[in-house]
Amino acid sequence: MPELFDIIRTTRAMRRLKPDPIPDDLVRQILEAGTCAPSGGNAQKWRFLVVKNPETKQAVQRLYKRAYDEVIGPRYATASPPPGSDPAKYARQHAAVEYLTEHFHEAPVWIVVCQDDGTTPPTRGAGASVYPAVQNMLLAARALGLGSTLTTRHMMFAKEADAALGLPENIHSYAILPIGYPIGNFGPVGRGRLEEVVFSEKWGVPYTS
Repeated sequence: MPELFDIIRTTRAMRRLKPDPIPDDLVRQILEAGTCAPSGGNAQKWRFLVVKNPETKQAVQRLYKRAYDEVIGPRYATASPPPGSDPAKYARQHAAVEYLTEHFHEAPVWIVVCQDDGTTPPTRGAGASVYPAVQNMLLAARALGLGSTLTTRHMMFAKEADAALGLPENIHSYAILPIGYPIGNFGPVGRGRLEEVVFSEKWGVPYTS
């Protein structure tokens, strides 16, 4: 199995996935990795919904595409490349986002990452005990040779999406991880330099190692 830092450096968003079935034992390993993540007070309020049903996925995909058509697509069309990228790489990323939008429901397995929020409305820090589990699962999928990506776009229509997923009122979805064998190869993530995002002691003072 690849070394940890090799996995971290090559766990990029894999948005083109094959529809081939995923063995249940691999899905279980990914889920177990999620439950190994930290959570506030060790409350473990995460909940994971494994979705394979085509009708459920298609219902959410329609909302996913609507969010692309109304918000995400226009944003990509006018945005500049992020740090560590360039216009050509950004164009390929945009094409991959479009591909995922059209084929989201074809990923053989979804892991819908949820949290039991009880009767208290979610706050700014609500996802703090959920997203570490997401990263654990992304790293586990990469270690197993499976592709995925963190996507929260369905939350633009959260009530409709949660209803389509059949979630009870106290449970809210925070992410969907489409899981599948990747079309294409894993590779290094594209990121900016540390000097562009890290400061030392005071804001604005460059960090030097």
